[in-house]
Amino acid sequence: MYNSESILKRSVLLKYFKFSFIFTFIALLIAGWWGYKTGGYVNALNLIFIAIILGLMEVSLSFDNAVVNASILKTWDEYWKRLFLTVGIIVAVFGMRLLFPLVIVAQTADLGLLEVWNLALDNPAEYSSNLVAHHAEISAFGGMFLLLVFLNFMLDENKDIHWFEVVEQKLGLLGKIESISIFISLITLMIFVSFIEQDSKLVVLTAGLWGIIIYVGVDIIGVILEKEESDPVVADTIKKGSIGGFLYLEVLDASFSFDGVIGAFAITKDIVVIMIGLGIGAMFVRSLTIYLVEKGTLDEYIYLEHGAHYAIGILALIMLLGMKFHIPEIFTGLIGIAFIALSIWSSVKKRVELS
Repeated sequence: MYNSESILKRSVLLKYFKFSFIFTFIALLIAGWWGYKTGGYVNALNLIFIAIILGLMEVSLSFDNAVVNASILKTWDEYWKRLFLTVGIIVAVFGMRLLFPLVIVAQTADLGLLEVWNLALDNPAEYSSNLVAHHAEISAFGGMFLLLVFLNFMLDENKDIHWFEVVEQKLGLLGKIESISIFISLITLMIFVSFIEQDSKLVVLTAGLWGIIIYVGVDIIGVILEKEESDPVVADTIKKGSIGGFLYLEVLDASFSFDGVIGAFAITKDIVVIMIGLGIGAMFVRSLTIYLVEKGTLDEYIYLEHGAHYAIGILALIMLLGMKFHIPEIFTGLIGIAFIALSIWSSVKKRVELS
């Protein structure tokens, strides 16, 4: 019996994570080759180890992202679901983990993308300093987008399942007030910007406003293109999948990846290894998303989605605090996992009570 259960578990892992393991094997070979080319055998082993660490960090930071993605994807039709899980991974790995940092440095240093790529390879210290110098703007943008994701889940008066019942029921009542989430977000942004140095206030405020604008803009696109739905709430417009829903998840994924991209430079300045390590993590997050959707895990653990959104709220707060203070990436990852674990425990406890 034990052997058959072990075989079954292995077959499940192979089914959902097979491609991620293959990708990881190839990626680590590339990391080793790059390390050998730039510093011999010792450097090759060192870069392989760093790539593994970065992959684990990315999974820990984005675990709640997988849960949220799964909660949305489970209601999509097969076409849009597969589009996100295939085309979306290209955007996630190459767009956010490689192109996004290059674009930031290119814009701020007034250089071309090719020049920035050469800078990343030839002078990684200068490249990372350019990126880290604009951490506040990145945090403001991502923090506001994630805050709206959190608020629109919590301020939903039609939400039937409540994890922390007293708190969530009262928050649901606030959802009756039109645009309350935008109002709270703007107030929050103004408060945090007040702690920023004077010469950076305008650029950080602008970045935060863009985070709000992008969220609302994706909502508008979803409303326009989802003809079967009349309710202009994001959760309704993306029920069956649409270009608006696709863009929503891509921007959400981008927001989750901001802290991972910035945090990676605290571990290494090698852009090639950063891309490889974060790419490995992104692949496993995508495999985990597929697993959660197809195994119906969210239906089995009724508070899992709640735990993920609380983790999003905490991550938004951490990103906003990160505009002024340095918060260790390990803390960011662990607190997200803690909320997920607590929600699973609560779900199991609730299921036992009802049985």
